[in-house]
Amino acid sequence: MSLLVDTSVWSLLLRRDSLPGLPEVLALRRALRGEDIVATTGVVVQELLHGFVSASAQAAIRETFGVLEYLTPTFDDHVEAAGVRSRLRSTGVQLGAIDALIAQLAIAGRHMLLTTDKDFHLAARYVELDIWQEPRGGSPTGQQV
Repeated sequence: MSLLVDTSVWSLLLRRDSLPGLPEVLALRRALRGEDIVATTGVVVQELLHGFVSASAQAAIRETFGVLEYLTPTFDDHVEAAGVRSRLRSTGVQLGAIDALIAQLAIAGRHMLLTTDKDFHLAARYVELDIWQEPRGGSPTGQQV
């Protein structure tokens, strides 16, 4: 399985005061041990570097992210992200421009999105976005909520 991990989960993993037993954090830890492919993109890295200001934290982020599959948005990804955002707005779901781009990258690359952000869960009801769900006695599943 290929996971595109949202900033929300990375932030929880990297914080000293995070909840270590949170299912999404556990899933990311398993994936980083090689159980799944972990992908990222520039806006996620940028958001994390903005939120973690210490030099040691920023160095750790750069080191960790340097070995992940890196998704570079194309012109078409940006156009499609705008379309995703417009479709969602017409249903009453508000998704920011950066989140719409993350959703589009997940959709286009057929990555499962690992997130704790409820906006993505709402978005998955209206666009073909696979969201990681905590397994119920089996393997993790992606579901369009």
